[in-house]
Amino acid sequence: MNHAHHVYRDRRAAILSAMREHAGGGLAVVPTAPEVIRNRDSHYPYRSDSYFHYLTGFPEPEAVVALVASPDGDRHLLFCRERNEEREIWDGFRYGPDAAKEIFGFDEAHPIAELDAKLADLCADRPALFTPVGLSEPWDRKVSATLNEVRARVRTGVAAPEQIVDIRSLLDPMRLVKDAHELALMRRAAAISSAAHKRAMAQARPGWHEYQVEAELMHEFLRGGAQAVAYGSIVASGPNACVLHYRDNNRLMGDGELLLIDAGCEYQGYASDITRTFPVNGKFTAAQKAVYELVLEAQQACLGAVRPGASFHDYHKVAERVLAQGLIDLKLIAGPLDAALESGSYKRFYMHRAGHWLGLDVHDAGLYQVKGESVTLKPGMVLTVEPGCYIRGADDIPPEFRDIGVRIEDDVLVTADGIENLTAATPKSVAEVEQVAGSR
Repeated sequence: MNHAHHVYRDRRAAILSAMREHAGGGLAVVPTAPEVIRNRDSHYPYRSDSYFHYLTGFPEPEAVVALVASPDGDRHLLFCRERNEEREIWDGFRYGPDAAKEIFGFDEAHPIAELDAKLADLCADRPALFTPVGLSEPWDRKVSATLNEVRARVRTGVAAPEQIVDIRSLLDPMRLVKDAHELALMRRAAAISSAAHKRAMAQARPGWHEYQVEAELMHEFLRGGAQAVAYGSIVASGPNACVLHYRDNNRLMGDGELLLIDAGCEYQGYASDITRTFPVNGKFTAAQKAVYELVLEAQQACLGAVRPGASFHDYHKVAERVLAQGLIDLKLIAGPLDAALESGSYKRFYMHRAGHWLGLDVHDAGLYQVKGESVTLKPGMVLTVEPGCYIRGADDIPPEFRDIGVRIEDDVLVTADGIENLTAATPKSVAEVEQVAGSR
């Protein structure tokens, strides 16, 4: 077992101790994601389930991790595909149970075909069963069938678990605080995405289609060793920048327009998420610059509000205050500030939160509030900081402000004494952006 796989074994040990604390022990079972057919006999590129990946690092489909916390000690089990010479000729290498056990640090590994036969035995006489309840109908059916099989053996003197616990409620708080192994991967993802945004900014020009800019992003992602995009890239020019999840990426970009790019790669399972907005021709108009500098001011104020001990919702309130005041100054909404915040009039131009957790998922696992109270930020948490301003064309909007959409987003690690901006290398000031975007 190499060093990287110790990380997964340590996480499994932590979840086993959480199971003991929660229910005095039990059995945990977590499946990975199924393969998904795209059409006919083509599959979508395979992506492990994030929880399964977090606990195992095992990359193959058709696998299940089982963890036993019992009075006679802990057991780490893996169920996976067997070696198969013919399938390996067509589809590539498989670990098989023997190698998987050694390499990934399991006490036992079994063929996935034996899962159903072994699950009921593993479940018998456990105080609790921990599993992702509601993950998928096939999985829920398998869990129910297993429980019924154990219940049917009641006359042989075994008992079924009394408690069924959604294991995600134990895993989410763990996933919320990143370990050193995760942070190394997230820094790499951030660096690749940062380089991609810089490349896109330098290459984009009037007369190109949005997808040509997307191709520049993709080139840099793959060149940097990323395996996929963390989410569908948003390459939104002109009025498209005012559509929050614009995905068509097929418009012809004109001179004098802004281009909003929200894109990030996934590196070894971990997401990055960067947004930058810049003039396609390399020079902001006065109105574009005014809106851009307002969003930048809001983003910098937000970054200043993220620190350990702060409440998660603090920086969102900061974004609203700065943006609402700026919209009053630009005469796009009526003042005074408190009245605008109270009425929510600013929401016409800023309608989303200022960020979310980031990790194995782009909108990562973890609660934002507990019993009505905002979660307190702690070192090791990673979140996005992404205020924006979107001015759709309308009769009551001055012509120079119509169809201006701006968002600026960075990925931020909460540290012991403040933050580390993982995506700080991406051009952001007006001077930097104009220099890179005008550098052709």
